[in-house]
Amino acid sequence: MRGLIADSPDVEANPLPKSVFGYEVVDFIGEGAGSRIFAVTHPTSKQLYALKYVVPKQDKDVRFVEQLETEFEVGKQVSHPGLRRSLDLKINKTLFRKITEAALVLELFDGVSLERRLPQSMTQLVEVFIKSAEALASLHSLGYVHCDLKPNNILVDAATKNVKVIDLGQAAKIGTAKSRIQGTPDYIAPEQVKCLPVTVQTDVFNFGATMYWCLCGSELPTLFNLKKSENSFLVDAVMTSPRDCNKLVPETLSNLVMECVRTNPQKRPADMIELARRLEIILHVMRRDRGENSAAGATRKFQVA
Repeated sequence: MRGLIADSPDVEANPLPKSVFGYEVVDFIGEGAGSRIFAVTHPTSKQLYALKYVVPKQDKDVRFVEQLETEFEVGKQVSHPGLRRSLDLKINKTLFRKITEAALVLELFDGVSLERRLPQSMTQLVEVFIKSAEALASLHSLGYVHCDLKPNNILVDAATKNVKVIDLGQAAKIGTAKSRIQGTPDYIAPEQVKCLPVTVQTDVFNFGATMYWCLCGSELPTLFNLKKSENSFLVDAVMTSPRDCNKLVPETLSNLVMECVRTNPQKRPADMIELARRLEIILHVMRRDRGENSAAGATRKFQVA
C-alpha cells in the first residue's frame, strides 16, 4: 500500500473513519476538490478500491458533490486502461433532501502523480506523455473533454509502465460552454477562462501546459494568471520555450509543446491522436540517437518531492 498513501498532516487533524457507506477504510490516499480520498475494501468481496468522500459543510460545497456525480457518469463509461473507472456513487440526504455526505467508489491504481515524482529519464517521460495522450483520445471518442488535465491528474506506477489519467469531475461534453470558469489556473486554456465551448483542443492546451511543467519545472503563463486580459495574444509572447528553460529538451519536443499551448485553438494539434503520433516519432528519434546524445538522465535535474 506504500505507493498509494500520501504523507499529509490531514490524517493527524482528521482521524480515519473506520468505514464509509459500508466500505472498510484501509488508509488515507489524499485529498482534493473538497474530498478526502481513502483506500477501502468492499464489505463482502474485500476487493480494494479508492473512495472519494465529501461532507458538505456549507451550501456552496454542493459543487463538490456535483463533481462526484459528473465523475461517476463519465467514469462508468470508460474502458481504456489509461482512464480510471468509476464504479459506484453513494449519497445520503436528510428528509428535506439536503445532502449530508457523498462517496464515489473508483478503481484503485497503485501509482504516484507526475507532480510528486517524475520518471528518471526523458525517454520514460515521453512514454508517459504518449500513454496519457492515448487515454485522452479514448475519452474524446466517447464525446467528452477532460477539462482539468495537470501533473497531479496523471498517475504512474513504480515501473513507469502503466499510466492512469484520473479526476473526471470537471469533464464535459465536447462543445459545452460552462457557465463559470473551471480548471486549474496554471494549466487552463484561454477558452475556458472566457467560458467559450470546450473542444478536444482544450485538452490539448491542458496537456501542453502539463508537459511544459514536467520539462521546465515552472508553470506556463496562462490567460487566467495574466488577469484575464482581453489582449490574450500577449500570452504567447511571454512564453519561454521548454528548450530555453532546459537545454536537454529535444527541440522537436519543445516545439510541439509550444504548438499545444497556442492561444488560438485552431493553431494547436488537431487532436490527441495526432499528438500521440508526433510524440511517438520524437521518442523513436530519441532512442535512435541515444548512443550519440544520451537521453537517459535528460529530464530536468530537480525532482518534485
